Amino acid sequence: MKIRVVSSKDEISELSPNERNVHLAFRPSNVDFLDLMKSCPRLRVVQVPPSYHKTLSKAIKLFLDMQGISLLEGDVWGHRKDIDEYYIVDEEAIDEIGTLLKGGESIDEATAQVQRKTRLAPDLIKYIARSKITA
Repeated sequence: MKIRVVSSKDEISELSPNERNVHLAFRPSNVDFLDLMKSCPRLRVVQVPPSYHKTLSKAIKLFLDMQGISLLEGDVWGHRKDIDEYYIVDEEAIDEIGTLLKGGESIDEATAQVQRKTRLAPDLIKYIARSKITA
């Protein structure tokens, strides 16, 4: 799973229309979210750092939900934008989430186990788990 890391609002207009997963590493305004949805019509996931997530308006959270876009809280640990513009979630972590769910673990239990082994954000792990269940 590839997550496009966006460091500033100036980068939003340069995004590919095919982006589905985006991490906003800056404090976005409601207008930034609207610009993001315009630039990326196939958008499914927006992740923001915990400190920014707390300051988002309820209106934008509701609007994203109505558009079918999941708003996740979390960081991309150890990512260096100067090396790669994408943060890659290892296939091993995704496979482990699927294995735990097939083994009868709840989403919360699987999240706790995977988070101990990786530095993935709990919301991202839960999103992957829910997508594994529906897949």
